[in-house]
Amino acid sequence: MKIGYFPGCSLHATAREFDESLRAIAPTLDLDLTEIEDWACCGATSAHATNHLLSIALPARTLALAEAQQHQQVLAPCAACYNRLATAHHQVAKDAALAQKVNKVLERPFNNTVAVRSIAQILHELIPTIKSKVKTPLKDLKVACYYGCLLVRPPHLDNSDDAEQPHSLEEIVTATGATSVNWHKRLDCCGGGFSISRTDSVIRLSRAIIDDAAAAGADAIVVGCPMCQSNLDLRQRAMKRADSPIPILYITQLVGLALALSPKNLGLNRHFINTKAVSDRKFSNDTDVAKSAAGGQS
Repeated sequence: MKIGYFPGCSLHATAREFDESLRAIAPTLDLDLTEIEDWACCGATSAHATNHLLSIALPARTLALAEAQQHQQVLAPCAACYNRLATAHHQVAKDAALAQKVNKVLERPFNNTVAVRSIAQILHELIPTIKSKVKTPLKDLKVACYYGCLLVRPPHLDNSDDAEQPHSLEEIVTATGATSVNWHKRLDCCGGGFSISRTDSVIRLSRAIIDDAAAAGADAIVVGCPMCQSNLDLRQRAMKRADSPIPILYITQLVGLALALSPKNLGLNRHFINTKAVSDRKFSNDTDVAKSAAGGQS
């Protein structure tokens, strides 16, 4: 699968492990990533709260570049970036007056032809490939799948998953051989961008999420959002969970472990909460178990 790649600001900075793990699993999954040349910030943190036209024009510029570089679809792994790019694509398609204003700002051709895909959509589409490539089924690992606010919302975006009862992450987890737990807060907000301005609120919200995952028996939480990962990983000491920490993994890192890739190549050494409870676990690599996780494929 050939696809344009929009890493966004986070995957080039505070969420390098998300970028590293995606690039690590891509060759095995036949995912041909081509980073969009001259991309810029999508404005996820503040533009949509201060200037609507700017909030559409910023991600539209990246979509225009992708279009000029002959991409038919773009992968935005960060949930916030996905939300902004998909929102721009949707609003320009539905609002002709807005489309004219955006084209005037961009000062370049833009026909809005590029589809925007999330990491959950792409990996879900690749489940048959994941199953066929699993070398170390993550047997007995219990995982809480955390969607947060943006990975499958708002519902009017072109998303193949259900905004209220999503299932894509759970099915990807199953493909790795791990087990997804049933829990209550997989769609709750972690506090997002208020991590600095309202730290107490973020700690309270994030602690409630982690406590619920722990009560459900989860060994780890998997996410597809750098902001969610940061809040849940970085703040656990402030949550007074030092005695019972829970690793917060990107879904790409979990897939990488099932593909038997090196934890270092997946960026698992970059987390605040030690991930060795997951990465050093002795999973069975018995051939029969691998075939079971692969749905009987050899």
